[in-house]
Amino acid sequence: MSDSAPRKDTRGIVDPAELLSRVRFRRHTPAPELQPYLEHYWLIDWELPEPYATHVVPHPSMNIVFQRYGALGAPAADTRASAEVAGIGLGLFTRKLTEAGRVCGIQFRPGGFRPFAPAWPVAAWTGRRVPLAEVFPDAGTGTGAGAGAGAGAAEAGHPATDPGLLSAVLSPGTDHARVAALDAFLLAHGPAPDPAADRAMELVGLIRGDRTVRKVAQLVAATGLSARSLQRLFASHVGVGPKWVILRYRIHEALERAEAADPAGGPDWAALAAELGYSDQAHLVREFTATIGVPPTAYARGLSAP
Repeated sequence: MSDSAPRKDTRGIVDPAELLSRVRFRRHTPAPELQPYLEHYWLIDWELPEPYATHVVPHPSMNIVFQRYGALGAPAADTRASAEVAGIGLGLFTRKLTEAGRVCGIQFRPGGFRPFAPAWPVAAWTGRRVPLAEVFPDAGTGTGAGAGAGAGAAEAGHPATDPGLLSAVLSPGTDHARVAALDAFLLAHGPAPDPAADRAMELVGLIRGDRTVRKVAQLVAATGLSARSLQRLFASHVGVGPKWVILRYRIHEALERAEAADPAGGPDWAALAAELGYSDQAHLVREFTATIGVPPTAYARGLSAP
């Protein structure tokens, strides 16, 4: 059984203080056998008097998402419940929350999803959200596209998720029970041994942990792999290329700096641009604005107080 102590980690969430003021948000640790492949479980409950839109700059991670919309005390069968595999989002992800609902998510480490679903390259899911039973046929009811459907069949078949599985994850009244259900689902599906997945997770960890790696050429030099080999490995096991991962982590870091800065002054954007490997401050501003929708100075000014 996994440790269910909630963990605080808001990387990638746009204005996390605003989100945390409106929803109940937690992160939990998976079972020990799953920890090499998963970042965490993430759980959100909400009961809102008015609609609220939350925004996330996606990580280079696959997610499995169980969700229900309706009164939190009602059985899952009496709510709008579903489950899906969420590929890496290439742009800003926005979700409008209304009334009441619950989401229980599994965030995989970059490179950690393929051992659970080895039939397809992870790039097949990038930018897509497909029914859970498209990827894990035994999680379905046997309707729709059916077992063995390929990566392109989700839109046509829309196989439904087994109501028993939805209820096991979404209906319990405690996080402890929800985490146990998520552990049980994943442990029943592998993971299959995959040295390439281990290598991919190691390389993404290097990008995330070593701030000096700002270009693919530096990753080539650090690993001894060719740029083409890196591209193939990342396409098959991460879902996006190494350059995309580098750029995404730079934006995450810029967001964190803006959120941690003194609201009166904000960070030194020119110094931050140089530190993160941008050619100049204007380069940082362009990339930040293209991803978030507003320039970094405007974002910092608009943050909610923690």
